[in-house]
Amino acid sequence: MTDTTIHPTAVVEDGASIGEGCEIGPFCHIGPQVVLGANSRLRSHVVIWGNTVIGEGAQIWPFASLGHAPQHLKYRGEDTRLVIGRNCLIREHVTMNAGTVQGRSETTVGDNCAFFTGAHVAHDCMLGRNVTLINNVMLAGHCTVGEFATIAGGSGIHQFTRVGHHAYIGGLAAVEGDVIPFGMVLGNRAYLSGLNVIGMKRAGFNREAIRNVRRAYRMLFSDDLTFKENIDEVQTEFPDDPLVQDLLGFIRAGGDRALCFPRHAPPA
Repeated sequence: MTDTTIHPTAVVEDGASIGEGCEIGPFCHIGPQVVLGANSRLRSHVVIWGNTVIGEGAQIWPFASLGHAPQHLKYRGEDTRLVIGRNCLIREHVTMNAGTVQGRSETTVGDNCAFFTGAHVAHDCMLGRNVTLINNVMLAGHCTVGEFATIAGGSGIHQFTRVGHHAYIGGLAAVEGDVIPFGMVLGNRAYLSGLNVIGMKRAGFNREAIRNVRRAYRMLFSDDLTFKENIDEVQTEFPDDPLVQDLLGFIRAGGDRALCFPRHAPPA
Protein backbone atom coordinates (compact mmCIF):
# COMPACT_ATOMS: atom_id res chain seq x y z
CA MET A 1 0.00 0.00 0.00
CA THR A 2 1.43 3.36 -1.02
CA ASP A 3 1.03 6.31 1.28
CA THR A 4 -0.46 9.58 0.09
CA THR A 5 1.88 12.57 0.23
CA ILE A 6 0.62 16.14 0.63
CA HIS A 7 3.01 19.06 0.36
CA PRO A 8 2.96 21.34 3.43
CA THR A 9 1.86 24.32 1.32
CA ALA A 10 -1.14 22.47 -0.14
CA VAL A 11 -4.62 22.98 1.35
CA VAL A 12 -6.95 19.98 1.57
CA GLU A 13 -10.27 21.03 3.07
CA ASP A 14 -12.01 18.91 5.70
CA GLY A 15 -14.43 16.51 4.00
CA ALA A 16 -12.32 15.87 0.91
CA SER A 17 -11.74 12.21 0.09
CA ILE A 18 -8.18 11.48 -1.06
CA GLY A 19 -7.37 8.00 -2.35
CA GLU A 20 -4.34 5.93 -1.50
CA GLY A 21 -1.07 6.69 -3.18
CA CYS A 22 -1.94 10.23 -4.25
CA GLU A 23 0.69 12.95 -4.53
CA ILE A 24 -0.53 16.50 -3.95
CA GLY A 25 2.14 19.04 -4.79
CA PRO A 26 2.90 22.58 -3.64
CA PHE A 27 0.12 25.18 -3.42
CA CYS A 28 -2.70 22.90 -4.53
CA HIS A 29 -6.18 23.56 -3.10
CA ILE A 30 -8.71 20.73 -2.75
CA GLY A 31 -12.30 21.55 -1.78
CA PRO A 32 -14.41 19.78 0.86
CA GLN A 33 -16.65 17.88 -1.62
CA VAL A 34 -13.88 16.58 -3.83
CA VAL A 35 -13.24 12.86 -4.33
CA LEU A 36 -9.76 12.20 -5.71
CA GLY A 37 -9.06 8.67 -6.92
CA ALA A 38 -6.09 6.55 -5.87
CA ASN A 39 -2.62 7.10 -7.33
CA SER A 40 -3.43 10.52 -8.74
CA ARG A 41 -0.69 13.10 -9.02
CA LEU A 42 -1.25 16.85 -8.76
CA ARG A 43 2.01 18.55 -9.74
CA SER A 44 1.48 21.99 -8.15
CA HIS A 45 -0.95 24.93 -8.07
CA VAL A 46 -3.91 22.72 -9.02
CA VAL A 47 -7.34 23.82 -7.78
CA ILE A 48 -10.20 21.30 -7.55
CA TRP A 49 -13.49 22.54 -6.14
CA GLY A 50 -17.20 21.82 -5.95
CA ASN A 51 -18.86 18.41 -6.18
CA THR A 52 -16.06 16.89 -8.23
CA VAL A 53 -15.10 13.23 -8.62
CA ILE A 54 -11.80 12.31 -10.30
CA GLY A 55 -10.98 8.68 -11.08
CA GLU A 56 -7.79 6.93 -10.13
CA GLY A 57 -4.50 7.58 -11.88
CA ALA A 58 -5.12 11.20 -12.88
CA GLN A 59 -2.09 13.25 -13.86
CA ILE A 60 -2.87 16.94 -13.34
CA TRP A 61 -0.39 19.69 -14.12
CA PRO A 62 0.04 23.23 -12.75
CA PHE A 63 -2.77 25.78 -12.81
CA ALA A 64 -5.51 23.39 -13.87
CA SER A 65 -8.91 24.50 -12.51
CA LEU A 66 -11.50 21.76 -12.13
CA GLY A 67 -15.07 21.77 -10.84
CA HIS A 68 -15.68 25.46 -10.28
CA ALA A 69 -19.00 27.14 -11.01
CA PRO A 70 -20.15 26.93 -14.63
CA GLN A 71 -19.75 29.98 -16.84
CA HIS A 72 -23.50 30.39 -17.16
CA LEU A 73 -25.36 33.58 -16.26
CA LYS A 74 -28.32 31.64 -14.82
CA TYR A 75 -26.20 29.67 -12.35
CA ARG A 76 -27.33 30.38 -8.78
CA GLY A 77 -25.07 28.09 -6.78
CA GLU A 78 -26.94 24.81 -7.33
CA ASP A 79 -25.10 21.64 -6.30
CA THR A 80 -24.08 20.33 -9.72
CA ARG A 81 -21.17 18.01 -10.52
CA LEU A 82 -18.05 17.32 -12.52
CA VAL A 83 -17.12 13.64 -12.95
CA ILE A 84 -13.79 12.69 -14.54
CA GLY A 85 -12.89 9.08 -15.34
CA ARG A 86 -9.74 7.08 -14.68
CA ASN A 87 -6.24 7.70 -15.99
CA CYS A 88 -6.88 11.14 -17.46
CA LEU A 89 -4.04 13.47 -18.40
CA ILE A 90 -4.83 17.12 -17.66
CA ARG A 91 -2.10 19.57 -18.60
CA GLU A 92 -1.41 23.18 -17.63
CA HIS A 93 -4.25 25.73 -17.45
CA VAL A 94 -6.99 23.27 -18.40
CA THR A 95 -10.44 24.29 -17.11
CA MET A 96 -13.48 22.06 -16.62
CA ASN A 97 -16.72 23.34 -15.11
CA ALA A 98 -19.55 21.65 -13.26
CA GLY A 99 -22.96 21.19 -14.89
CA THR A 100 -26.08 23.32 -14.65
CA VAL A 101 -29.66 22.57 -13.65
CA GLN A 102 -30.66 23.93 -17.04
CA GLY A 103 -28.69 21.04 -18.56
CA ARG A 104 -27.63 17.62 -17.25
CA SER A 105 -26.52 18.95 -13.83
CA GLU A 106 -23.26 17.14 -14.56
CA THR A 107 -20.21 17.47 -16.76
CA THR A 108 -18.82 14.03 -17.57
CA VAL A 109 -15.41 12.97 -18.88
CA GLY A 110 -14.62 9.33 -19.71
CA ASP A 111 -11.57 7.23 -18.92
CA ASN A 112 -8.15 7.70 -20.55
CA CYS A 113 -8.80 11.17 -21.93
CA ALA A 114 -6.05 13.70 -22.60
CA PHE A 115 -6.41 17.47 -22.31
CA PHE A 116 -3.49 19.61 -23.39
CA THR A 117 -2.56 23.12 -22.31
CA GLY A 118 -5.42 25.60 -22.07
CA ALA A 119 -8.23 23.28 -23.17
CA HIS A 120 -11.70 24.11 -21.81
CA VAL A 121 -14.61 21.75 -21.12
CA ALA A 122 -17.75 23.76 -20.37
CA HIS A 123 -20.84 22.90 -18.33
CA ASP A 124 -22.97 19.84 -19.12
CA CYS A 125 -20.58 18.41 -21.70
CA MET A 126 -20.33 14.64 -22.01
CA LEU A 127 -17.08 13.14 -23.31
CA GLY A 128 -16.50 9.45 -24.00
CA ARG A 129 -13.33 7.52 -23.25
CA ASN A 130 -10.01 8.19 -25.01
CA VAL A 131 -10.97 11.68 -26.19
CA THR A 132 -8.08 14.05 -26.91
CA LEU A 133 -8.32 17.85 -26.78
CA ILE A 134 -5.15 19.57 -28.01
CA ASN A 135 -3.96 22.99 -26.84
CA ASN A 136 -6.55 25.75 -26.41
CA VAL A 137 -9.57 23.80 -27.64
CA MET A 138 -12.79 25.54 -26.58
CA LEU A 139 -15.65 23.12 -25.95
CA ALA A 140 -18.85 25.08 -25.26
CA GLY A 141 -21.72 23.95 -23.03
CA HIS A 142 -23.85 20.86 -23.63
CA CYS A 143 -21.50 19.32 -26.23
CA THR A 144 -21.22 15.56 -26.67
CA VAL A 145 -17.93 14.06 -27.86
CA GLY A 146 -17.74 10.37 -28.75
CA GLU A 147 -14.96 8.00 -27.77
CA PHE A 148 -11.57 8.24 -29.50
CA ALA A 149 -12.42 11.64 -31.03
CA THR A 150 -9.55 14.11 -31.45
CA ILE A 151 -9.99 17.88 -31.53
CA ALA A 152 -6.87 19.71 -32.71
CA GLY A 153 -5.43 22.92 -31.32
CA GLY A 154 -7.36 26.17 -31.18
CA SER A 155 -10.66 24.70 -32.35
CA GLY A 156 -13.96 26.10 -31.09
CA ILE A 157 -17.02 23.87 -30.77
CA HIS A 158 -20.46 25.52 -30.64
CA GLN A 159 -22.78 24.68 -27.74
CA PHE A 160 -25.03 21.61 -28.15
CA THR A 161 -22.82 20.22 -30.93
CA ARG A 162 -22.37 16.45 -31.23
CA VAL A 163 -18.98 15.10 -32.29
CA GLY A 164 -19.18 11.44 -33.28
CA HIS A 165 -16.80 8.73 -32.12
CA HIS A 166 -13.43 8.46 -33.89
CA ALA A 167 -13.97 11.87 -35.51
CA TYR A 168 -11.13 14.30 -36.15
CA ILE A 169 -11.46 18.08 -36.03
CA GLY A 170 -8.60 19.99 -37.63
CA GLY A 171 -6.71 22.81 -35.93
CA LEU A 172 -8.41 26.22 -35.62
CA ALA A 173 -11.71 24.84 -36.91
CA ALA A 174 -14.91 26.67 -35.94
CA VAL A 175 -17.48 23.90 -35.65
CA GLU A 176 -21.16 24.85 -35.73
CA GLY A 177 -22.65 21.57 -36.94
CA ASP A 178 -22.69 17.95 -35.77
CA VAL A 179 -19.72 15.87 -36.92
CA ILE A 180 -20.54 12.32 -38.02
CA PRO A 181 -18.69 9.33 -36.52
CA PHE A 182 -15.33 8.81 -38.30
CA GLY A 183 -15.76 12.23 -39.94
CA MET A 184 -12.98 14.76 -40.44
CA VAL A 185 -13.82 18.46 -40.51
CA LEU A 186 -11.68 21.48 -41.33
CA GLY A 187 -11.98 25.22 -41.62
CA ASN A 188 -13.85 28.28 -40.43
CA ARG A 189 -16.72 27.63 -40.63
CA ALA A 190 -15.92 23.95 -40.51
CA TYR A 191 -16.95 21.68 -43.36
CA LEU A 192 -16.81 17.89 -43.66
CA SER A 193 -13.63 17.09 -45.59
CA GLY A 194 -13.68 13.29 -45.54
CA LEU A 195 -13.14 10.48 -43.06
CA ASN A 196 -10.63 10.15 -40.24
CA VAL A 197 -9.06 7.08 -41.85
CA ILE A 198 -5.80 7.46 -39.94
CA GLY A 199 -7.74 7.41 -36.65
CA MET A 200 -9.70 4.35 -37.78
CA LYS A 201 -6.48 2.48 -38.61
CA ARG A 202 -4.96 3.42 -35.27
CA ALA A 203 -8.09 2.16 -33.54
CA GLY A 204 -7.68 -1.24 -35.18
CA PHE A 205 -10.48 -1.24 -37.76
CA ASN A 206 -9.67 -3.62 -40.60
CA ARG A 207 -9.54 -2.78 -44.31
CA GLU A 208 -12.98 -4.12 -45.08
CA ALA A 209 -14.59 -2.08 -42.30
CA ILE A 210 -12.85 1.10 -43.48
CA ARG A 211 -13.71 0.37 -47.11
CA ASN A 212 -17.40 -0.03 -46.28
CA VAL A 213 -17.51 3.21 -44.28
CA ARG A 214 -15.74 5.02 -47.14
CA ARG A 215 -18.25 3.72 -49.65
CA ALA A 216 -21.17 4.65 -47.40
CA TYR A 217 -19.69 8.15 -46.96
CA ARG A 218 -19.48 8.67 -50.74
CA MET A 219 -23.05 7.48 -51.15
CA LEU A 220 -24.36 9.68 -48.32
CA PHE A 221 -22.88 12.84 -49.75
CA SER A 222 -23.41 12.16 -53.44
CA ASP A 223 -25.01 14.97 -55.43
CA ASP A 224 -27.15 12.58 -57.45
CA LEU A 225 -30.01 12.34 -54.92
CA THR A 226 -31.33 14.24 -51.93
CA PHE A 227 -29.68 13.55 -48.59
CA LYS A 228 -32.74 11.64 -47.36
CA GLU A 229 -32.70 9.49 -50.47
CA ASN A 230 -28.97 8.90 -49.99
CA ILE A 231 -29.63 7.69 -46.44
CA ASP A 232 -32.19 5.21 -47.74
CA GLU A 233 -29.74 4.00 -50.40
CA VAL A 234 -27.02 3.41 -47.79
CA GLN A 235 -29.47 1.58 -45.54
CA THR A 236 -30.34 -0.76 -48.41
CA GLU A 237 -26.70 -1.28 -49.39
CA PHE A 238 -25.35 -1.93 -45.86
CA PRO A 239 -28.22 -3.35 -43.74
CA ASP A 240 -25.94 -5.51 -41.60
CA ASP A 241 -22.73 -3.47 -41.37
CA PRO A 242 -22.42 -2.32 -37.73
CA LEU A 243 -20.23 0.71 -38.42
CA VAL A 244 -22.40 2.00 -41.24
CA GLN A 245 -25.54 1.41 -39.19
CA ASP A 246 -23.95 3.30 -36.30
CA LEU A 247 -23.22 6.18 -38.67
CA LEU A 248 -26.81 6.20 -39.91
CA GLY A 249 -28.09 6.03 -36.33
CA PHE A 250 -26.09 9.16 -35.45
CA ILE A 251 -27.60 11.03 -38.40
CA ARG A 252 -31.16 9.87 -37.73
CA ALA A 253 -30.95 10.68 -34.01
CA GLY A 254 -30.47 14.34 -34.83
CA GLY A 255 -29.55 17.02 -32.35
CA ASP A 256 -29.81 20.73 -31.69
CA ARG A 257 -27.34 21.51 -34.47
CA ALA A 258 -27.41 20.72 -38.18
CA LEU A 259 -24.87 18.29 -39.57
CA CYS A 260 -21.54 19.38 -40.97
CA PHE A 261 -21.63 18.70 -44.73
CA PRO A 262 -18.96 18.68 -47.42
CA ARG A 263 -18.73 21.84 -49.45
CA HIS A 264 -20.59 20.12 -52.28
CA ALA A 265 -23.54 19.12 -50.06
CA PRO A 266 -26.43 17.22 -51.71
CA PRO A 267 -29.83 18.93 -52.01
CA ALA A 268 -32.04 18.78 -48.94
